Parts: sequence; C-alpha cells; structure tokens
Amino acid sequence: MVSMKSKIALLVLVLFACTTLAVFAAGQKDAAGTGAYKIAIYTGTVSQGEEEFRAGEALARKYPGMVIHQTYPDNFSKEQETTIMNALSMVSDPAVKALIMVQAVPGSAAAFEKVREVRPDVLIIAGVPGEDPGVASRTADIVMAADELAMGTTVVEQAKKLGAKTFVHYSFPRHMSYPLLAQRRDLMRATAERLGMTFVYADAPDPLGDAGVPGAQQFIMEDVPRKIAEYGKDTNFFSTNCAMQEPLLKQSLSLGAINAQQCCPSPFHGYPGALGISIPEDKAGDVPFVISAIKAKLAAMGATGRASTWPVPINMMFIDAGFEYARQYLEGTITSKNDMAKMKAIAEQLTGATMDFTALVDSGTTYSNYYMILSDYITF
Repeated sequence: MVSMKSKIALLVLVLFACTTLAVFAAGQKDAAGTGAYKIAIYTGTVSQGEEEFRAGEALARKYPGMVIHQTYPDNFSKEQETTIMNALSMVSDPAVKALIMVQAVPGSAAAFEKVREVRPDVLIIAGVPGEDPGVASRTADIVMAADELAMGTTVVEQAKKLGAKTFVHYSFPRHMSYPLLAQRRDLMRATAERLGMTFVYADAPDPLGDAGVPGAQQFIMEDVPRKIAEYGKDTNFFSTNCAMQEPLLKQSLSLGAINAQQCCPSPFHGYPGALGISIPEDKAGDVPFVISAIKAKLAAMGATGRASTWPVPINMMFIDAGFEYARQYLEGTITSKNDMAKMKAIAEQLTGATMDFTALVDSGTTYSNYYMILSDYITF
C-alpha cells in the first residue's frame, strides 16, 4: 500500500495542472466584492478514499490560504458527531464561502443541515453520496455521482464484452444499505441473467469492522483465487469498496480473470499499485502515459482485453470540478448554485473526456441538482 500511495500522490499533484481554465489565487474578491474567499474541501482519509484525499491535498498545497482541507473520521458511521463538528469548524471562518465534500458519507446530510443553520450562504457540493437521494439533494446545492443505476447495466455489459461468463459482486451490509448501491446490485443481477451470465453475490468483511482495511484486503487476496477455481477464469470481479480495489485487480488479473470496472472508475484507482507500475516524475499526471503503461503491463501478463475502466479519474474529478465551479460561482461567472450545463462543461474541459450528465429520477421524482454521470470505457 505504501508504494501505491506514493505513486498516486505524485499523479494527483499535477493531474489537472495543464487545464486551460483560469486559476485565481487566495485573496480574490467574491462576486459581491466583500473580500477574499476560501473554499473548504472535506474528504476521507487515505485509507478510505485516497484519490479524493490526494486531490484535496493537492489543491490545498497549490492554493495555501484559499483552500482548507479537512478529513472526516475513518469510522464515520460511528462518529457522525465528529463528521458534523469538522464541517462546522471549517465554515466557522466567515471567509469560507463553499464546502465540497467527497465522499458524502452517511452523516454528511446532518452536517450540511448544521452548516445551513449557521451559514446559509455557503455553496455546498457533495460527491459520491451515501444517503437517500431525497435527503442528499435537499441538503446540498449540487450532488455528483457516477450513474450507479446505469452502471447496473453498463458494467455487466462491458464484462460480457470482455468475455465474462460469471459476475462476482463483493460487498457488505453497510454498503448494501445505501439505496443506489443496492439498486445497482439488483440491476447487475438482472442484467447478468438477461445476458446468460451467472451472478454471484459474495459477502466480504466491512473495512470499518473489527479487522479493518487490512482484514478486508486479505480476504479479497484469499477469496479471488477460490472463486476462480470454482467458476473459471472467465469471471469478472467487482467490489463496492475503494480499499479492496488494489488486491482485487492484482489477484483477478494475475490469475487470468476479468475486471471491467472498479467501484470508482479511473485509470489511477488500484491499477498502479496492483500492477507495480513505476511512473517517472516527469510523467506524473500524464493520463495517456499511465494508460499506455497499464496496457503494457497487462500485455506482458497475457491479460490484454481482460480489463477496462473509464478514462476519467472520477472522484478526483468531483473535487477538481467542484472547486472550479465554486470558484466561478464565487467570482460571479456562474450565477446559480445549481447549473448542470456549466458543471458538465467544466468537467469535460478539465478531463478532456466526453461525459453524460443527467438529473436523477428516482421513484418518479426528478432531482434537478443530483447529477448522474457516465463515461465510455477504455479497454486495456
């Protein structure tokens, strides 16, 4: 894990350094001309969400005094009061005019409500929501999520294209209590059945449980070979948890199985560490270089055509696009707290990828500020 962290840290620091969007340093006036503003970025720790943590860390280093970066506790499900208090501590600074939280874990809605009580003016942007859509959309100005429901179809269809006959889905009760994740699992099962594939739901240890992240990772290292022995190499492996991605990729691909997409699709999520990719400093953040390196490693393993992902580091994009949207909103370039077209344009300009943005429709209700995002696949 240490090597993966150092590699991803280098990647993230310059991931979007070549963006053509203008950048404003600390001290810039807000739209009302009331003085310097700050943007608060609230993420998990390295162990629970390294991509978003590194993205927040990179922005804080790049814009000292303008960006405040704070983390919520690893065991956020049992420490919601701390999650709330950390959010309140950031917005207690009157210069903080925007709060970006990725991942918006359970407890984030309560934190946002408390923020609203004391700072109703603050722009709140949430990414990777872990609460009911109605609650998330009511408490945040913008919610961004990979289109989990659509992925219930697209991930399995992609796995089928890569040759999968069996689809193994690793998760645990806490994640299956998230409505969208549970619905996606059901869609994955239905899609697998429609395509004539075997769907296997596999219980895995919760990284927030007694064994922690190491225990969950060790389970994946041991269970993937068992599943391959049972179902064969034409098995696609999928997990809902970020901490499981590296061991899942390492075992499944080294043993000849398939991985169509990680939980958070990105060339950087799990692949560098799993494949032992060494990235020169002058190539850090070079997406085409990293994709080429992944292809070369998989070719050497005889795994060409057995893995794919989005060409976009999605959780990093939520942080960087959220930051740029907040900056433009506070500068007055964007005039609404909820402008999906503007957010889409920012995301596409930052990443160089074409992305689909749609408003969530859930149980007949359309949530106009809840953006569901999809990207096409790149097959290694």
